[in-house]
Amino acid sequence: MAKERSRKALVELLQRPGNAACADCAAPDPDWASHSLGIFICLNCSGIHRNIPQVSKVKSVRLDDWDDAQVEFMASNGNNVAKAKYESKMPPFYYKPTFLDCQLLREQWIRAKYERKEFIHSEKQEPYSAGYREGFLWKRGRDNGQFLSRKFVLSEREGALKYFNKNDAKEPKAIMKIEHLNATFQPAKIGNPHGLQITYLKDNSTRNIFVYHEDGKEIVDWFNAIRAARFHYLQVAFPGASDADLVPKLSRNYLKEGYMEKTGPKQTEGFKKRWFTMDDRRLMYFKDPLDAFARGEVFIGSKENSYKVLEGLPPSTQGNHWQHGITIVTPDRKFLFACETEDDQLEWITTFQKVISRPMLPQEYAVEAHFKHKP
Repeated sequence: MAKERSRKALVELLQRPGNAACADCAAPDPDWASHSLGIFICLNCSGIHRNIPQVSKVKSVRLDDWDDAQVEFMASNGNNVAKAKYESKMPPFYYKPTFLDCQLLREQWIRAKYERKEFIHSEKQEPYSAGYREGFLWKRGRDNGQFLSRKFVLSEREGALKYFNKNDAKEPKAIMKIEHLNATFQPAKIGNPHGLQITYLKDNSTRNIFVYHEDGKEIVDWFNAIRAARFHYLQVAFPGASDADLVPKLSRNYLKEGYMEKTGPKQTEGFKKRWFTMDDRRLMYFKDPLDAFARGEVFIGSKENSYKVLEGLPPSTQGNHWQHGITIVTPDRKFLFACETEDDQLEWITTFQKVISRPMLPQEYAVEAHFKHKP
């Protein structure tokens, strides 16, 4: 009876505001709890909590035995109380992962909150909020694919992230302006659980670099340092904007990536298999997912500006091995693609439709104009 009473009390607590989603990744219907922190969490996050037993003690809400004191502790705390305590000094630029994000981001977020207490003691935020960071990262070589140790320097004052091919080099191998910088975790693509893809614009074309660090905290600190630098840059560039306006612009995950076949502008040559990345309004294609430069880029505007996505290919099309076609109509020409499966085709069409249904921003017209004059 006591067991049943405890379970019933816990299930009722899950209905309280804040408790219906995981305290750490916002996954719906959490079924686990940390009875030492007083929070309700999902199965995935409970696994991370188990790795910090000195901080967090985990139980299943429905399957484990609870004593009255533990239930009372959960009742007097809960997700909203814990958030007010453990996230009280969280800087607006710090990336708060969700259940859709990679394991590394979620693990470091949980450790930062409860183990290191970074958002209670703001001096612990120095590694990513000081405006300057330097250190070594493993960087993938553009030509041979080997990862080599390279020195990176991020300086808000200089407005750039730089890296050097030799420790004592005076001149950097690359200067990446904070204005055009993006970073996104890509563990599967890079083949490393700590893999980070950094992109920047070089002569208005996208350039990719792929890096990792053995230490999970280090690479996530680099990621948040880049976001902090972007945040402070945008605060100056858009003085009237609120934090809520700026935070979505700090870093972007790609809308979709994957293989499709494509043909050239005359639509007479054969279809070639390419890796495609949809990054905001830039559709880029690569021979290999880890190429440094795209083979080509297509600007995808809005329906008001005569951009359309159609299912299928024109009847006269030949040379595609894959049967599930997509036609993108732009003011200048049609682009023909083919997908391997119907599911892929549907996902790409949905992604393109989302972009096309979004009205263009003033600054996007300038980007579109540049694409039209690309050789």
